[in-house]
Amino acid sequence: MTTRGKKYIDVSAKVDAYKEYTVDEAMELVSQAHYAKFDETVDVAVNLGIDPRHANQQIRSAIVLPHGLGKKITVLVFAVDDKAAEAKDAGADYVGLDDMVEKISKENWLDFDVAIATPDVMAKVGRLGKVLGPRGLMPSPKVGTVTSDVANVVKESKAGRVEIRNDKSGVIHAPVGKVSFGKENLKENFLAFMSFLIKEKPTASKGVFLRKISVSATMGPGIGVSVPDIRNELKNMGIAA
Repeated sequence: MTTRGKKYIDVSAKVDAYKEYTVDEAMELVSQAHYAKFDETVDVAVNLGIDPRHANQQIRSAIVLPHGLGKKITVLVFAVDDKAAEAKDAGADYVGLDDMVEKISKENWLDFDVAIATPDVMAKVGRLGKVLGPRGLMPSPKVGTVTSDVANVVKESKAGRVEIRNDKSGVIHAPVGKVSFGKENLKENFLAFMSFLIKEKPTASKGVFLRKISVSATMGPGIGVSVPDIRNELKNMGIAA
């Protein structure tokens, strides 16, 4: 049985584990229900009405949040010639091909948050699948990280581009900001994320799509969020939900 520390117990006392809060209440609580000395990340977990065993019900995409993620993103680009120059000009931290492939494969070097590749170099980058794949770092056309528009994707990644991908149990976990953002900015990021996710609903998914949603700070408890209130907030913003 896991033993919780006093600080966790203290912040958990602020949250009713059986209640689904309004968006405003949840964003207020998540800004308070934390205790670490560092600026904790705020994560959202969404239990979806999908069957991830079927390819046509899986979700994999990406979104740039209005207020970013509040952290420095390190970007690696696999490219050559003009595209390599474009990536450097756009602010990529590391750019290369053979040298980067060798560094990763031989040294297990993974000091980056996002990997981007142009289509013409994927034959070589594909060799890194066993290393990058399990860590969610493999470039993929599904989330736009295999692209000829490297400059734009580098800038989006630096701005806080969030990859959305369901796990084997049909749950999506994603960051939506930092506790220091405050209630309003967290709310805008959260609703932008939820609006995008609703639009990504697979046509093969039947029945209730959004089953259960919670938000939490890195070291804090989960806070349930009301799905009807999320839809009402989006409706008030003129967004179909």
